[in-house]
Amino acid sequence: MAIIVDVPQGNRIAAGLNRVLSGFLNFLVSISTAQSRVRQIEFLCALSDEELAQRGLTRQDIVRHVYRDAYYI
Repeated sequence: MAIIVDVPQGNRIAAGLNRVLSGFLNFLVSISTAQSRVRQIEFLCALSDEELAQRGLTRQDIVRHVYRDAYYI
């Protein structure tokens, strides 16, 4: 059994435009998130070993710490 739904032309254009804009906005958000993480890694790398120890980190834990919410490593 097949179901056919007729969508008016205007709605198809609006839906297509909505998908394109949504994809573009998601792309911009991902770039912003990546830049924020890079800045955080650079900040932590600039700290001394003692300052990292005060934060409960070692140099090898920096990337794992910054991406702890995105990846399980």
